[in-house]
Amino acid sequence: MDHARVAISTDVERARISRHLYGHFAEHLGRCIYGGFWVGEDSDLPHIDGIRADVVEALRRLEVPNLRWPGGCFADEYHWRDGIGPREDRPAMVNSHWGDVVEDNSFGTHEFMRLCELLGAAPYVNGNLGSGTVREMSEWLEYLTRADDSPMARLRRDNGRDEPWLVPFWGLGNEAWGCGGSMRPQAYADEARRYATFCKDHGGNTVSRIAAGGADDDLSWTRALMEAVACVNCQTSPDSPIFQGVSFHYYTYASQGINTESATEFSTTDYLRTMLRATGIERAIRAHVAVMDSYDPDGKVALVCDEWGTWWQPEPGTNPGFLHQQNTMRDALVAGVHFDAFHAHARRLRMANIAQTVNVLQAMLLTGDDGALVLTPTYHVFEMSKGHQDATSVESAVTAAPVIDVEGTPLGALSASASVKDGALLVSLSHLDPDDSLDVVLDVRGATITGTTARVLASGSLTAHNTAAEPHVVAPRELDVNVDGALVRVTMPPHSFATVHVTLDRD
Repeated sequence: MDHARVAISTDVERARISRHLYGHFAEHLGRCIYGGFWVGEDSDLPHIDGIRADVVEALRRLEVPNLRWPGGCFADEYHWRDGIGPREDRPAMVNSHWGDVVEDNSFGTHEFMRLCELLGAAPYVNGNLGSGTVREMSEWLEYLTRADDSPMARLRRDNGRDEPWLVPFWGLGNEAWGCGGSMRPQAYADEARRYATFCKDHGGNTVSRIAAGGADDDLSWTRALMEAVACVNCQTSPDSPIFQGVSFHYYTYASQGINTESATEFSTTDYLRTMLRATGIERAIRAHVAVMDSYDPDGKVALVCDEWGTWWQPEPGTNPGFLHQQNTMRDALVAGVHFDAFHAHARRLRMANIAQTVNVLQAMLLTGDDGALVLTPTYHVFEMSKGHQDATSVESAVTAAPVIDVEGTPLGALSASASVKDGALLVSLSHLDPDDSLDVVLDVRGATITGTTARVLASGSLTAHNTAAEPHVVAPRELDVNVDGALVRVTMPPHSFATVHVTLDRD
């Protein structure tokens, strides 16, 4: 058996881990909205105002902090006025990005805000910069958040909602380098400044405006957007930024690129290549942070990763434009190493959104029209990790661990992170070796250990996944813990994810 050691200094505190790093994404794409969240008020399935009740119940257990909607690429062809008022009067549209299907707009602004209320999630609304207008985006924000007798507030009341909502996050378009308008960085930066100017704070609602940045480690977009914040001889500066966040997207695959490889049929080499790509998120974050720090050393502008996750081929027999994919133990470990990277950079990275919540890409849930509901391995990683939300990251380092050779590139066999909250330490461990178990020793410093528990997510094979017929193939179980003074020892199975909860006495 291999051995590893993690040194954890509970008294060396780093940044607060914003709960919004555990955000989600729901696009009008395939069966994420229709057949996932929304079944309609006439459905025979249990629902709350047309929203599927078991989906709400399952997601509430994750304590979803925010939900991004309506896209994605769909956001830049979505016109919000088409999704308000009586459903029978709403005009249809073509969803040209995802399956070329006709969208009837039965799920719109009011339905989304009701969903957020049911989940207890903060709305992250992505406005249409690509095919919309400044006025359209400005009026949507007024419609949602203004309390007085303004024209948009009156329209909202006419549609049945008296009180305004709180909308803390606002996206200024999406992927402007591609589906959001095929723009160049500087051109989009100018547009983002213009749109942000007219996205007003109304009443008690203060909105964080998030500019759409680049993909992976493309720093040209981050640089252009930070120059737009800190530009010389402008009216704004990092002390009062024109937008409050800069986003980037990062998808994980094995080697050939997104949407090219099977979600469930893959080799050990494919798995290891995937883990290399997943751990690369940390290098990408570090690069974006370095650019942002050079313009904004005080960290007033947040880095946001509002699309991340695995992107495999759609399941055979499904509409290829619906991006419906299965979810294995491999996907769970992708989530685990992403969270470790997010925790490490929580000073600047303050929001992230997995793509996507239901039935699409690296989903939490898979649903069937017959009422089936499947919790994926990724769901369990989110549930096991939720204690990190709004905790304080503490110094932790893997001081010894095996290294896996992946076609000449080294891959550490163990990824870890730790946080403290309410007198307890939570440690996350992702063991990436596909074949061997790992004896892990946690060297806990700065406090006395008074109790421990642990859970592990493991499976007999890398390709193991849950289905409606076998929903518990991959599920958490208790993990044995041995404590010897300041040392906590657990044995992790191959390709597994674990959390260790340690109660502390700092007196």
